Amino acid sequence: MTASPSKLAILTFAYVSLCVQFIFTVGFNHQVHHSNFRPSPTIRLRATTQVRYIQIRPGAQFKIALFADLHFGEAASTEWGPLQDENSIKVMNTVLDDETPDFVIYLGDVITANNIPIANASLYWDQAISPTRNRGIPWASVFGNHDDAPFQWPMEWFSPPGIPEVHCPATSSAHSGEEECSFKGTGRLELIRNEIKHNVLSFSGNGPRDLWPSVSNYVLQISSSHDPRSPVAYLYFLDSGGGTYPEVISSAQVEWFQKKSQEINPNSSVPEVIFWHIPSKAYKKVAPKFLIHKPCVGSINKESVAVQEAETGIMKLLVKRPSVKAIFVGHNHGLDWCCPYKKLWLCFARHTGYGGYGNWSRGARILEITGQPFTFRSWIRMEDGDVHSEVVFS
Repeated sequence: MTASPSKLAILTFAYVSLCVQFIFTVGFNHQVHHSNFRPSPTIRLRATTQVRYIQIRPGAQFKIALFADLHFGEAASTEWGPLQDENSIKVMNTVLDDETPDFVIYLGDVITANNIPIANASLYWDQAISPTRNRGIPWASVFGNHDDAPFQWPMEWFSPPGIPEVHCPATSSAHSGEEECSFKGTGRLELIRNEIKHNVLSFSGNGPRDLWPSVSNYVLQISSSHDPRSPVAYLYFLDSGGGTYPEVISSAQVEWFQKKSQEINPNSSVPEVIFWHIPSKAYKKVAPKFLIHKPCVGSINKESVAVQEAETGIMKLLVKRPSVKAIFVGHNHGLDWCCPYKKLWLCFARHTGYGGYGNWSRGARILEITGQPFTFRSWIRMEDGDVHSEVVFS
């Protein structure tokens, strides 16, 4: 059933209490009173190529936690929904306390926008990043297929005439009139703009405007502890669409990656790691049939790979680059394996959030990068503290 936008009304909800944001100075280690806190790496902007970089702490490895498919805000009108968000917070708190990572990556479907009946979905986005932000850990995010999906009104919210009951804000507020209080949703651009504007520790990027229909396309540099100008690895983030956009990595994005990688890593001498949300079709080619056997590594293989709608050349380009070590995706909650594909590895994260489908145990994939000499390995940390599925990427 569909109602015209002018008749749709915002349902009033108890807004999520936003965690108090700490103001940190860029370029210094951040001090937070927490039992398992360790100083964050140095954060600066490399002006020559406009690639932001994070410097590895002297004598340490660079550890990254991947949080995938949190689905905050799902079924917010029920008792079940907010409880799932609380459970997701607990998972992230446990992983962050156990692993004390230097960096966190939110690997898509941070929120379930098609179930969020408020215009400002950033309230739920802020809640999702709060465990990382409150510890003074820098992070980056990439969009999934639910982060700005069109809103779908649950049938039980409709009155007999077929129109949801009107609950507009008071006329004294910033909103007035039925048109202003009807649900309009929160798009990718607004979500990423709010994250960057209000969080000095966010390393997320908008990406060039000509990469429509995608938004979160950017690259970060992991720098040597001895020289911030000396890269140890490059992390590339690509928006695989979904929601209000086609589920593809477009040819424009392929061209962007080719130009950017040639600009900052022309000889492929620096290792590169790639992150997006929806698996490419190559994942289906290497997927284990039943149980996970070597050379694949993982613990669950409970569903078929749900892939992007089309291929426009990104996999061909990545396979040709000897510097590309691995691709990490989310999307499939019942998969957590890594499998080799030609000269690189294709990996799933672990379903972190209690929102979304599936009852498999929650956890997070951990990545660890060491420079001089370069080593790169990964494992999965579970909510109950268990560690498994370690893989070393050659």
